[in-house]
Amino acid sequence: MSNSLTVLSPAETAACCAPLSAEPLTMEQAEQVAPLLKALADPVRLRLLSLVASCEGGEACVCDLNDAFDLSQPTISHHMKVLYEAGLVDRDKRGVWVYYRVRPQALASLGALIGCPPR
Repeated sequence: MSNSLTVLSPAETAACCAPLSAEPLTMEQAEQVAPLLKALADPVRLRLLSLVASCEGGEACVCDLNDAFDLSQPTISHHMKVLYEAGLVDRDKRGVWVYYRVRPQALASLGALIGCPPR
């Protein structure tokens, strides 16, 4: 028998919560969802998420994201890592480049938490 715990990403935790307007979050839920909101609270990360989400084909190479900012590639990669760890994006390494895709379910879960109806 295994005692392994399933660790949910902040985005997966948000999916388990009722909308904020339906009932208050427990302290545990608030602590688990806060990293998701913290990841989005940075203007660079919010813009990066928007850029990836709006890219043709639904994915973007980190090399293409650099051109939109006056930041170094390692800084962009750090911000993308934060979005990945929050469960907002998936990533694939192809050769030397990393490609990112927004996780639609993560955005839907965030919208549901805030109380936005699905489109």
